[in-house]
Amino acid sequence: MNQVNMFDVKFDNYDFMDLLDYIDKTIRERSQSYILTCNVDHVIKLRKDKEFQNVYSKAGAVVADGMPLIWASKMLGKPLKQKVSGADLFNRLGNAFEQRKYRLFLLGSAEGVPEKAIRNLKAAYPGMNIVGSYSPSYGFEHNEEENERIVRMLTESRPDIVFVGVGAPKQEKWIYRHYTSYQAPISIGVGATFDFLSGSVKRAPDFMQRTGLEWFWRLSQEPRRLWKRYLVDDAQFLVLLLKELRKRDKAKGGRGRQS
Repeated sequence: MNQVNMFDVKFDNYDFMDLLDYIDKTIRERSQSYILTCNVDHVIKLRKDKEFQNVYSKAGAVVADGMPLIWASKMLGKPLKQKVSGADLFNRLGNAFEQRKYRLFLLGSAEGVPEKAIRNLKAAYPGMNIVGSYSPSYGFEHNEEENERIVRMLTESRPDIVFVGVGAPKQEKWIYRHYTSYQAPISIGVGATFDFLSGSVKRAPDFMQRTGLEWFWRLSQEPRRLWKRYLVDDAQFLVLLLKELRKRDKAKGGRGRQS
């Protein structure tokens, strides 16, 4: 599989089927790996967060989660195949997870939310093999006792895939610190996915997802929590894109002079 390098991130040029192939292979080999779903917010946070950069450098796979990244890849002349978001994993790969009987664990969100998500998943995929769920306490990532409890829980339930939904970059950093301890083949941060699956947060309509307006929908749903992320932090993406375009033009100019 080829990679696309933009914004100092090496994206695997995967669609959902490519990602499934990667998941299948990793589970078959019983190795440990984690998948990162990179969106604009990740790209911005990576500029200043050394730990997050380290997490990215050790990832098994990095996929593009967001239409702005897909559009940017096309503008830069290295098109990515598809938006592969954590929130779409279950509706795109749910049948495959069910057929393969993969052992799934849901970690994250508020108390009661993962259980509702599981009920809805079971209604859609009756044979889906969900071996556990847990809503960690607030600030759990700094609580050694709580982390030990979660690692023990995961070790005992032996999941093939651990879905962690506690927001970025917390979920990715937590996975990085602990995935070799609980030894699941695949771990993946999925943000607000359990909230969407449970129905506690309504997802943007399809047309807004396709046209890159999902951020606007989410902002309208939770303005107090998300205004800074979308209106201040993520606005920097346009500056970064202009830099990438200039870098591309410079490289083209250099090649033109050589020929």
